[in-house]
Amino acid sequence: MATVVVGAGLSGLAAALRLAEAGERVTLLTKGIGGLPLSAGTVDVLGYAGDERVTRPYEALVTLAAAAPDHPYALLGRDAVEAAVAWLQAQVPELLAGQPGVNVTLPTAVGALRPTCLYPPSMAAGADLAGKAVAIVGPRQLKDFYPALCAANLARTPGGPAAAVGHSLDLPARPGEADASGLAYARSLDDPECRARFVAAVAAVVGDAEVVGLPAVLGYKDLNAWRAIQEGLGKPVFEITLIPPSVPGLRLNDALTALAKAAGVRIVLGSKVTGYTAEGGKVTSVTLHQAGHNQPWPADHVVYAPGGFESGALRVDSYGHVKETLFDLPVAAMGSGTVATERVLRATATGPDTMAPEGSAATGPDTTPAPAQPLLTGDFWQDQALFKLGVRVDAALRPIDESGRPVFTNLYATGSLLAGAIRWSEKSGEGIALGSAWAAAEVILGR
Repeated sequence: MATVVVGAGLSGLAAALRLAEAGERVTLLTKGIGGLPLSAGTVDVLGYAGDERVTRPYEALVTLAAAAPDHPYALLGRDAVEAAVAWLQAQVPELLAGQPGVNVTLPTAVGALRPTCLYPPSMAAGADLAGKAVAIVGPRQLKDFYPALCAANLARTPGGPAAAVGHSLDLPARPGEADASGLAYARSLDDPECRARFVAAVAAVVGDAEVVGLPAVLGYKDLNAWRAIQEGLGKPVFEITLIPPSVPGLRLNDALTALAKAAGVRIVLGSKVTGYTAEGGKVTSVTLHQAGHNQPWPADHVVYAPGGFESGALRVDSYGHVKETLFDLPVAAMGSGTVATERVLRATATGPDTMAPEGSAATGPDTTPAPAQPLLTGDFWQDQALFKLGVRVDAALRPIDESGRPVFTNLYATGSLLAGAIRWSEKSGEGIALGSAWAAAEVILGR
């Protein structure tokens, strides 16, 4: 049996690795690297339920699923998510610490505390700052990290340290470089000589601080670079995630990609999947536009993990027309009780959605009932219905049509494509990605 996975984010990599280690022939097709380098390198299962911060994510997941039947967790259930997260941690224990069933809060670059479930060991000391004296230190040449801002906000954050002080160092990543990314610093700190200079500069300013917070640049390929820096300082250190490209996210992406290749996954990078063929209700191949021509890739199963709006898998045109861009799958407006393919939804800031004129040249006839709420409202901080749009699936993770039947019996949708969640506000993205990848793999494996 041959499985094709489309997409190289966490969900795609997890599905490919899980299937390959079980003996499946797997090919992963992706235009570029997935979204992990944009992530914090942590695993969020559920950080917030409404406005309440969650401490026990699996228990809160069950409550959320009961209250929100359209949410992906209502379909996946606790067991699949818990099994998937435990499996991932066992795959990369050097990159993911923590207890999967218990959230901790970690400092962000602006000095807020963010709940998460699993995290790199290099961030562990940041999970226990209450009542401590903390120094936040960073190079002045590092873009978008301001130690004084981080420290000032952290000091007044409930549950934060007793005191926090920021220190900026004059310490370029490379000689003469005035403006460097986190990745440039991480690569330089793979070198022991650079680490020694870094440790000396940090040690000169931290004084009596009990814990030292540093930007998440403490080595890229050398996963023990942070330990060497900690030993050199003689104090616990913790990494603070920066804006992308995220070094912890890159570390996790590289590790999972290497594991997938070692398990036998064939990864085809740099070409876009542009179409498919189907027969008898099954996808028989996907079409890869490669080297100037279209190349069919036969498949017995297809795991579709392309992301959502952010990756172009879902698109809204100038008419408010929401579309899934490869298989033309029905897009669901969760909570409205309606599902539509290439649905015309006018997202307004003040009132109900307005349907495009029936039979217009831009859209053609449309008989979809209007949703119960607008896709966008004028209240920026309100949960926006637009961000819950996605593909509805059945219990086997197969996309379904308006009548609830699978569009294709061997196509499985996972990750951010699934409808019903606002992952960034819930802090649920990795839990959904892993749980759906695990569940789809279990179906393909006949379990």
